[in-house]
Amino acid sequence: MITGQDKQSGINAHARVGKVAIGADHGSYDAKEMLKRYLESAGYKMVDVGTTNSIVKVDYPDFAVAVARKVVSGDCERGIMLDAAGIGSSMVCNKVHGIRAALCWSTKTIVNSREHNNANILTMGTAQHPKEELCAMAKLWLETKFEGGRHWPRINKMMTIEREGK
Repeated sequence: MITGQDKQSGINAHARVGKVAIGADHGSYDAKEMLKRYLESAGYKMVDVGTTNSIVKVDYPDFAVAVARKVVSGDCERGIMLDAAGIGSSMVCNKVHGIRAALCWSTKTIVNSREHNNANILTMGTAQHPKEELCAMAKLWLETKFEGGRHWPRINKMMTIEREGK
């Protein structure tokens, strides 16, 4: 069973986010750099796992798994992974035991991913959003707390399925 729930409020007691892993492929490098600067100015410590430039073609799975590993190791409380659509990165991150990555594209999906699903990685498609929107969505995601309460049994079932591989 997942722990860290405040019994009175139903809110995750460990909701304060300090360190955030961030990664992107070559096509989303510029968006990653902009988002990293924005979140640092908002007070988050960003751990950049790459890529380090937009010229050299790279494969997003290499960076998605690096973000996921930072989160499951406890080095970072949450992670953000960017690629053109966000779909592939979400799939890769969710292959790592303990990750609940959510591909989000609106404020409603952002809030739901945190309040109901306690997502620990956000993936976004940079070809789908202007840079300002990426900033607003990432900030909202980092600030949204898990509601706990009635959602805990579902999260626990999800994690049981992961453990059992069924």
